[in-house]
Amino acid sequence: MIQLKTLLAALMLILLPQTIGAAEANDSVRVLWIGNSYTFYNDLPRMVQEIGATQNVKYAMTTVTKGGERLSGHLQNPRLIELLAQGGWDYVIVQEFSSTPAYSTTTVVNETYPYAHTIDSLAMAGSPGAKVIFYMTWGHKNGNTRQTPYPLDDTYTAMQDRLKLSYLEMAYDNDAWCAPVGMAWQTVRREHPHWELYKADNFHPSIIGSYLAANVIFTTMFRKPYTTYVVYTIPARVAHSLQETAQQTVMKNLKLLNIK
Repeated sequence: MIQLKTLLAALMLILLPQTIGAAEANDSVRVLWIGNSYTFYNDLPRMVQEIGATQNVKYAMTTVTKGGERLSGHLQNPRLIELLAQGGWDYVIVQEFSSTPAYSTTTVVNETYPYAHTIDSLAMAGSPGAKVIFYMTWGHKNGNTRQTPYPLDDTYTAMQDRLKLSYLEMAYDNDAWCAPVGMAWQTVRREHPHWELYKADNFHPSIIGSYLAANVIFTTMFRKPYTTYVVYTIPARVAHSLQETAQQTVMKNLKLLNIK
């Protein structure tokens, strides 16, 4: 009898970690996406979900997207207000219109930061345990296609610098995190200039661009190294390089990105 009890205890010790792991794997991570075409092109949320599946992450998502929409416009959408109020989110991923955070400081302070703060406040009111992630986008290929009179966004590098600063400020001001897609994008442009991150319009993402964004966002959410063989139509060598760049950009910059 004693031997039987000892054997059962040993079996429990062996099985317990597996049982806990299975329970964790079956828990859904609930994500709300707020954005525009930079989010829905190539179905970025689905990419993140499929990458997560290869890492044993069960990922439930809801998207509120509209082409060309700004954060101020999203706040006029009753569905978004309802989704934020009903709560239950683990992450709320927020993406502003591609040009707006690259405008002059005064314009960004007046036309972006207040709405970013309102969305963050509504998200935290409905889901106190959630983490808001501001999705830093990338500079247009040849500078702001809007051709504003503001000189600090009329080249790719200048526009990227403005976007980086504005998105980091949004994260700092709201005690949120920043997903540094634009920073990873800049690294790929520098190290692999022949890899086409853009569609023909020079600002929307190609499949490679969205894949890079998906890996940056997944790494921001889970903050650990991984390898996934979900590569879509991208050559495996290129896809794995994009994965590495995404992970290094996040993991080497946790303090800068306000990820605690």
